Amino acid sequence: MGSPGILRAFPHYTYEDYRQWEGRWELIQGVPYAMAPLPRPKHQLLSGRVHRLLEEALEEADCPGCVALLPVDWKIAEDTVVQPDNLVFCGKLPEDGPLTEAPVLVFEVLSAATAAKDRILKFNLYQEAGVKYYVLVDPDREEAEVFELSGGRYRSRGVFVREDFTFHLGPCAINFPFARLFRRPS
Repeated sequence: MGSPGILRAFPHYTYEDYRQWEGRWELIQGVPYAMAPLPRPKHQLLSGRVHRLLEEALEEADCPGCVALLPVDWKIAEDTVVQPDNLVFCGKLPEDGPLTEAPVLVFEVLSAATAAKDRILKFNLYQEAGVKYYVLVDPDREEAEVFELSGGRYRSRGVFVREDFTFHLGPCAINFPFARLFRRPS
C-alpha cells in the first residue's frame, strides 16, 4: 500500500481548475489528460460520418428531445469532465455550461494516443455514469464494438463492420448502418 504522503504530492484538480486551462483537456477523477494532437484525417472522417449518420437516424425515427452532438464538455463530477467524440443526448440541453446528465449513446473513435484511455478509463467511467450504449470505433481495423449497459455492467453486443444495429434510446429507437460508416471514399 502506498504512503499517504506520496498520494498528497500529486495535485487533484476540479472543474473550476479545468475551466481555466488553455487547449483541449479532459479531467478524470482529478487527473488531467491532454487531448491528443489533432486527429488523423481518417479519424476525423469517421467522426464526421458518425455524426451525420446519427443525425439522419434521429430525424428518420422522429426522436423527440434527442440530439447528436460532437465533442462537448460533459461534467460527470466536480473532478471529472470528458469530451466524447460523438454522443446522443436525450433531454433538456443546458443553456450555458457543460452537460451534467449522461448521454444515452457515446461513440469514441480510437487513436494510438487515446486507445487505452477509451478502452479502460472511459469504458469504466461511462459504465458507472450510466451511458446505455458505448461504441468503440477502430479506424485501422474498420470495425466498431458495441457495448450495452445491462445490470450495471457493459455487455458486448458484437463487432460491426457491414451490419446495422438498433439503439433503443428511450424515447425512440434508431438504426445505425455501420456499412455506411466504413464505406471507402470514391
